Amino acid sequence: MIMDERLEFADATALSTAGTGLAAVGDVIDLGATPQDLGNGQPLYLVIQVDTAVTSAGSATVSFQLVSDGSATLAANGTETLHYASAAIPKASLVAGYEIVVAVPLEGSVAYERYLGVQQNVGTAALTAGKINAFLTFDPKGWKAYPDAAN
Repeated sequence: MIMDERLEFADATALSTAGTGLAAVGDVIDLGATPQDLGNGQPLYLVIQVDTAVTSAGSATVSFQLVSDGSATLAANGTETLHYASAAIPKASLVAGYEIVVAVPLEGSVAYERYLGVQQNVGTAALTAGKINAFLTFDPKGWKAYPDAAN
């Protein structure tokens, strides 16, 4: 997998432990005053990897969102443009190595605003720890080991 520093949102970045609800994670990517053709016609992928296990004193769930906004401080009040949202993931699943890889929606479906970023949406109980990596790439890893076939 090839990574570009300028397409990185988070590198072992701590998740917010402030409570439940939305919070930005890491940096934003400036798409320019008039964002155009994200990916230049090629499929672009959002990769979110758990670097350090997510913990909570309660039964927390976390979903991750790819959003864009007109401000570098991403809104968390519904005025940001939502491009992708994962399902709510229980904290027990968010161990080191857990990974989400999803194709970034093309601009034709929903227009992108200037700043692109990742948000966490915590439900049920506040987190106490956890770190993620998040970035965009053209070539996510695709190798997977399968058991030998038995005929």
